Amino acid sequence: MTETAAPPIRIVLADDERMVRTALRVILSAEPDLEVVGEAASGAEAVSVVRELKPDVVLMDVRMPEIDGIRATEQILRTQAEPPRIVVVTTFENDSYVYEALRAGASGFLLKRADADSLVQAVRLVARSDSLLFPAAVRALAAEHARAKPAAPAWVARLTGRESEVLRLMAAGLTNAEIAGRMGVGPATVKTHVAAVLAKTGARDRTQAVIAAYEAGFMNAE
Repeated sequence: MTETAAPPIRIVLADDERMVRTALRVILSAEPDLEVVGEAASGAEAVSVVRELKPDVVLMDVRMPEIDGIRATEQILRTQAEPPRIVVVTTFENDSYVYEALRAGASGFLLKRADADSLVQAVRLVARSDSLLFPAAVRALAAEHARAKPAAPAWVARLTGRESEVLRLMAAGLTNAEIAGRMGVGPATVKTHVAAVLAKTGARDRTQAVIAAYEAGFMNAE
C-alpha cells in the first residue's frame, strides 16, 4: 500500500513591504512541503486573512501600519479556536518589540536577513512544534527583559522534579527525542511531562513556557 504524503504546511505572509512578501513567497513556494496560501499588508489584514484561510504558520512582521505584529498576534491567538503558529519577522533580534511579541504568544522569531535555508527550516520547526526555534536567542531576550528577582508564581512549586528538568531541557532547545535520550525515558513519557509543564505554566507552547520560566526566576534557581 502506498504511503500517503503529508499535506503541505500552509503559510500566510504578513508584511507591509510587497518586495519582502514576494521574496518570502519565492523561497517558500520552491519547497514541496510548503505552500503560501495568503498575504497581508497590515496587522489588521493579517487577522482577517488568518481567520479566512486558517493557515498552519504565519510569518508576521513586527512593525506594520494600523495594527502592529504584536497586537495582530494577540488578536489571532485570542479569537481563533485552532490558531496557527506565529513567527515574528524582525530586523533586530534584541528589539523589545520581539520580546513583547513572544510574550503575546508568538512561537519564535526570524531575522529578515536570514538566509533561505534558515527560513525554510524555521517554518518546518515551528510547524512541528517539538523544539524551540533559535533557543539561544530566545534565552538571551528573556534574560535581558525579564524582571529582576521576581516573586515566584505558584506554578513553580507545583512542578515535579522531572517536569523541572524537562523545562530546563526545553529551554536549551532539545527536541522530545533528545530529552528522552538525555533523561533515559521513552518519548511518550517526555510528551506527558511537556504537556504537564505547559498546563502548569499556562503556556500555549514551548516558547511561552520558557518565557514564563525566565520571568518567574525559575531559570536562575539552583
